[in-house]
Amino acid sequence: MARLFGTDGVRGLANQDVTADLALRIAQAGARVLGAEARSEGRRPVAVVARDPRQSGDFIAAAVAAGFASSGVDVLDAGVLPTPAAAFLIADIDADFGVVISASHNPAPDNGIKFFAREGKKLPDEVEISIEAALEHPQLTPLGGDIGRIKRFADAEDRYVVHLLTTLPHRLDGIHVVLDCAHGAAAGVSPEAFSQAGARITVIGNDPNGMNINDGVGSTHLDQLAAAVVAAGADVGIAHDGDADRCLAVDANGRIVDGDQIMAILALSERERGALREDTLVATVMSNLGLKVAMAHHGIRMLETKVGDRYVLEAINEQKLSLGGEQSGHIIFADYATTGDGILTGLQLLSRMAATKQSLAELASVMKVYPQTLVNVRGVNRDGVHTDKVLAAAVAEAEADLGETGRVLLRPSGTEPLVRVMVEAGDQATADRIAESLADVVRQRLSTGVEQSL
Repeated sequence: MARLFGTDGVRGLANQDVTADLALRIAQAGARVLGAEARSEGRRPVAVVARDPRQSGDFIAAAVAAGFASSGVDVLDAGVLPTPAAAFLIADIDADFGVVISASHNPAPDNGIKFFAREGKKLPDEVEISIEAALEHPQLTPLGGDIGRIKRFADAEDRYVVHLLTTLPHRLDGIHVVLDCAHGAAAGVSPEAFSQAGARITVIGNDPNGMNINDGVGSTHLDQLAAAVVAAGADVGIAHDGDADRCLAVDANGRIVDGDQIMAILALSERERGALREDTLVATVMSNLGLKVAMAHHGIRMLETKVGDRYVLEAINEQKLSLGGEQSGHIIFADYATTGDGILTGLQLLSRMAATKQSLAELASVMKVYPQTLVNVRGVNRDGVHTDKVLAAAVAEAEADLGETGRVLLRPSGTEPLVRVMVEAGDQATADRIAESLADVVRQRLSTGVEQSL
């Protein structure tokens, strides 16, 4: 059986790939695997279920809750809530596990099922494999009083906001921020948290209708936010994605400040406060070369991982570090969260602005961004990326062309049916030229019916 779990849970087109039947069965399998410890202790497992506001979340969340309850798990339904909020709540109430129904930054027709283990931690690969294997086994069928109950998690949002506010080293009084909530799960929580932290807020992308999530707004579409910041004369803009585990920013002039720049700012801030453990920042291989250069200049070690915030988190946990993230805006503060948290990140970024009385542009200047081009090639065989010899030769030639002034990275997406071609170079024209050339080779070599190796 092909693996169901990608880099961030099970994801696909709702009602085609992610069906009610799949949601029910995978919840039953998850209950068997993740509830085993509680059952061995003679108690009933407890799970938190949350979702983003996309329309399909209604039936998928209902199927997941039914799968848990029919397997003897008590379910706390947190409703529409950011992914990091659900992870926090699992730890806060000492639940045994939980699920978030979301496809993050993907368009509204997609949806996904993300599992979290006890303490709000993402599942390691071996546990995901165990859940997939459990799909083939008879499911738990408790009777009578052993069947689980489904109850509303009434104070879920309030608990999360209070937690966010306790993390702030400095209030945000005097800062005018435009928040783009992507018509997603942040629409209620983010404005509340920033307002209570003292910021003056203007909000866009906060009218979810089930089908407009990430549609021209949010962290993958920053034009509206940039225009809104300039029009309002605001100090900064903060953009979330659909489930609010990302944060990107724009400065007062509407210029984008990406996850790498945000990490550079926050790494220096955390070290200044004595909170950057081992003076180390964890980032992925997709991070801009400029981040590594900036961190080295300031005496901060940068540890690189595979793409995916789960791998960043694994490195943080294994080496007992405190900060890491991705260029896409998944930033993990291990002292406060078990996963990327876009609202937490935005609050910390503005807190740094307030503490230093510097603009975001001034803070971001700590890092020079090397020109980087990313081409997403669709309709190709992702498996061929690591086996096609002609493609490998083209990559080697490109790397020789770049020398020490840049780099090449080809990787199959873990969440979408495409291959990502990333090139960094000393100038944008070179990055564009090499990226498009390699993308053409990917299309030629990895399209259906093309020989994959010599």
